Order: sequence, then C-alpha cells, then structure tokens
Amino acid sequence: MTVSYFAIYRMPEDPADFERHYFGTHVPLVEKTPGLVENRVSRVKRQFVGEPAYHLVAELVFESAEAMKQGFASEEWKASGADLQSWGGMDLVTMFSAEPYAPGTSQ
Repeated sequence: MTVSYFAIYRMPEDPADFERHYFGTHVPLVEKTPGLVENRVSRVKRQFVGEPAYHLVAELVFESAEAMKQGFASEEWKASGADLQSWGGMDLVTMFSAEPYAPGTSQ
C-alpha cells in the first residue's frame, strides 16, 4: 500500500522568489530521494473560507511505509531538508504522512 508525505506551504511574502527556489533547487533535490514514486505539487488557487493562507501543497508518494522510512534515512532526503532550512521554508510548512483509507478496515 502506498503512503504519502504531505508538505503544505503557507503563503510566502514573495511568492515568485519562493517558487524560483522551490522549483529550481528544492524539488530537484527531493526528487532524488530513493523510493519516491511520485512528487505531486499543486498551487492553491482558491480558498473557499477566509483569506488565502496556503500557497502550495506537495504530496510525495512512496510505495510503502518502509520505502518512505528508508527514503527519509537517505543522504538525498537529508540534503533536501538542509536546503529547506537554508532558505527559511521551515517557517512556512506543515508536514505529515497519510495512508489511503481502506473502507471496511479498522486502520
């Protein structure tokens, strides 16, 4: 069963500058992570309630929880984390993992 790691980025002060670094440097580093099946990045275009608070949502799909665990232990993942910290992305992001819901199971 696949497992996904989500990173939700709040609206940066300078969206164009943020995207230059994010797509030009950070994404290529993330995509080198072993075991990563797909990197889905979406721009938030409309928020239905309240003021726009989110800018990007990234979903990193791994083939399994074990593959994600191994990817997180890799030098490639560590490099992407160091990059995120170096340009202040950590101040804008909320991260979590999730597994697809399987109806009829207790998990």
